[in-house]
This record gives sequence, structure tokens and C-alpha cells, in this order.
Amino acid sequence: MSSSTPSSPLAEPSQPVSPSALQKLTKLFEPIVLLAPSGLWLLLLLVVPTLLILELSLIPGFRVGQPAGAYGIGNYIESFQEIYLQVILRSVFFAVGSTLACLFLGFPVAYWIAVMAPARWRNLLLVAFVLPLWTSSLLRAYAWITILRSSGILNALLNALGLPGQDWLNRNPAVFIGMSYSFLPYMVLILYASLEKLDKRLLEASSDLGATPQQTFWKVTVPQTLPGIAAGSLLVFIASVGDFAVPELLGGASSMTISRLIYNQVLGATRNWGAWLQL
Repeated sequence: MSSSTPSSPLAEPSQPVSPSALQKLTKLFEPIVLLAPSGLWLLLLLVVPTLLILELSLIPGFRVGQPAGAYGIGNYIESFQEIYLQVILRSVFFAVGSTLACLFLGFPVAYWIAVMAPARWRNLLLVAFVLPLWTSSLLRAYAWITILRSSGILNALLNALGLPGQDWLNRNPAVFIGMSYSFLPYMVLILYASLEKLDKRLLEASSDLGATPQQTFWKVTVPQTLPGIAAGSLLVFIASVGDFAVPELLGGASSMTISRLIYNQVLGATRNWGAWLQL
């Protein structure tokens, strides 16, 4: 009798069919096609102008309407002079102070809206708080001029209460107040988005285990909202460093910032473009 060889129960499974070259190319170019419109927009309106500014910053003493000289780093060396370093440090000082003020003022508001306020009122409260963003930043700055000037609303209220008036306009306190007011809604929006995802079960568990409200805040709430805190602080800091309207309208000559210095050098009488485009 002829014996037939039994088939092995551990036979190798059939290999999957590899995708075709066309499918691979399609998968490769799909993200490129989706990113092309925004990428082209950024290339034409951000990357190319930035490269042109970089080129002008490498021409020492370049002025509009005059022949361009040889390339060099003289403009960058000039920016390290003491008078200009003071302006840069003052701008960073304003930005850090405004960021901290927005964080300390915005976190309780965002926490109350996201955690404590009734759910049916949260969207309305959030819209009401960010309502100032619907008006121009110039109008808001002029409003603070009306409030902070010597005959303004603030001093009228202080005098009515028998308190001495404050001369804050055209000084550093006015710049701090204006920047904090302008960028506070941005901080609240970002913190609200982070606090809305807060796991309230962890807050209840912390309370059940005997933790104080302060311990729960620092060990449960803050770690969960660190990404929102970092994002909001970074946004406010960058916007404060480059803000022009508030320091120009509320700050005096002693409140010179980077944005005001660039404006004076580029669009002022000197038209010294190369000296400050590197900033």
C-alpha cells in the first residue's frame, strides 16, 4: 500500500500581499497634499520675508534709498551696546511681569468657569469674559488712558474715597496694567481648555484620603494642567514682548521697548533698517 504523507498542522500561513508601488506613493503624498495650501501660505508670507529681513540685517549701516554695502555682523554687534541691552531687558521684564499677572489672575477665573460654575452657564460665562477681544486693542489702550490719567476715572474714585491720587500714566505700572488686561483673555481661554479636561475623580479621591485643598491643588490640579499653563504662558510672553500699541500709548519715554525701538529705527527719521531688523 502506498502511504500518503499527512499535511503538517503547523503549515506556514500565506504571506500578505505587499501593496503596490502606486499605493505606496499615494500614502506618501497624501499628507503633502493636505499640508500644501498652508505650507505655501507660510512659505510666501513668512519664510521668504524673514529671509529677506535676515539678508538686510547682515548689511551694516543699510538705509533705504542708499547703496547696500558688504555683508557683515556689525548690526548684531551694535545691538549689544548697553543702551540697547537695557531696552531688551526692559521688554523681557514687561513680558515676564505680564505673563505672571495673567497666570495668577486667569487661573482662578478659568478654574471657576471650568469646574465650579453650572454646566449650562459655562459657555456664556466664557464668551462674556473674552468679550473685550471683540474690540480693537487701540480702543482698549485709549480706554486705559481715560482711566489712568491724572483727571481720569481712577483718581476721581480715589479722591472720592479720601485716598491720594496716582500718577501711573506714561510710567511702567500703566504698561503692566495695559498688557495684563490685553492678554488676560488668551490665558483664560487656554487654561479653561486644560481645566475642562480635569479628572474630578482624582479631586474626590484626594479629599477622601485626607488631603487639604492646598495639597490637592498642588499635587493633583496643577500637574494635570501643566500643558495649559505652559502654552498660555508662552503665548502671553511672546505677544507681550512684541506688543507695540500698549507701550506706545501708555508708556512714556522711560518705557522704551523693543517694538517701539524697531519702529523708531525703521520708520523714523533715520530709516536705519539694517540696524534693527535682526531683532
